[in-house]
Amino acid sequence: MIEPREKAITEAAVQTARLMAAAAISAPKASGNDTVQSFVLTGEEKDQLAQHMRDIAEETGAEFFARDAGNVDRSEAVVLIGVRNVPFGLDHCGYCGFRNCAEMTKAGANCALTITDLGIAVGSAVSIAADHRMDNRVMFSAGQSALRMGFFDPSVRVSYGIPISVTSKSIYFDRDPGAVLF
Repeated sequence: MIEPREKAITEAAVQTARLMAAAAISAPKASGNDTVQSFVLTGEEKDQLAQHMRDIAEETGAEFFARDAGNVDRSEAVVLIGVRNVPFGLDHCGYCGFRNCAEMTKAGANCALTITDLGIAVGSAVSIAADHRMDNRVMFSAGQSALRMGFFDPSVRVSYGIPISVTSKSIYFDRDPGAVLF
């Protein structure tokens, strides 16, 4: 059997994205609480995410959403990672900027410990991409779009998207549309 390059690349990228989603879930978490959610987008759902990113760019004037949408278009898959905002109920933490979890909850803020869990999960995911030599980029814009689209549980208030690409030169750098790529 001869497998075309394009098919091999797509399958490798999607498999790596699945491993990244698993790594995000298995990453260490504060007190072992499982607050991280992860998904892999391909095909129509990936295209919808990119379009929604363009819609946000038009709505807000934040042009980097449109630029990043072009990267999502050219990527084989996108890994979405978010964290549920579940306060620990501590009376003595204060990492969030409030005296305790009750004050944080009343103010509608995010728990710093779960946000830290998100950072560790994202780091675990991108390390898998690096181990498999897959180009990737952590994107606030893709995560924000995914939140607005309702991909996550409603208790998830912070997320990131990580598109995966396999090309001879990373599409996530030199992202000026007019740049010449060699």
